[in-house]
Amino acid sequence: MNTGDIYTLTHTVAENETAEILGSGGLPVFSTPSMICLMELASYRLAESKGYQTVGTKVNISHLRACRPGTVLTATAEVIEVQGRRVEFTVKVEDESGVIGEGCHQRYVIDPERFMAKLQ
Repeated sequence: MNTGDIYTLTHTVAENETAEILGSGGLPVFSTPSMICLMELASYRLAESKGYQTVGTKVNISHLRACRPGTVLTATAEVIEVQGRRVEFTVKVEDESGVIGEGCHQRYVIDPERFMAKLQ
């Protein structure tokens, strides 16, 4: 993975991704936990596309605007720093009107077998 690598994915907000359903709020709007998951997914897939398995370790985001189920979103992750096994990403989620959330996400490159063996 290199600084400047970018990955983008498209996602349509589902009914089961609302704050009301997940319990993170009381309204039928795209939840912050669901947005974070989408940001992590874009970052994970970027690393995976380069041949790396990673785990998320840190998230620092702002949820700027609400949207409803059925909204088509674009999530983008960009590598901004690689230091050893630590990879820093900027992440952004947009709808047709602009940015709904943005921030930074950190992941670590792992060996899946070794990682899981530590949990035994």
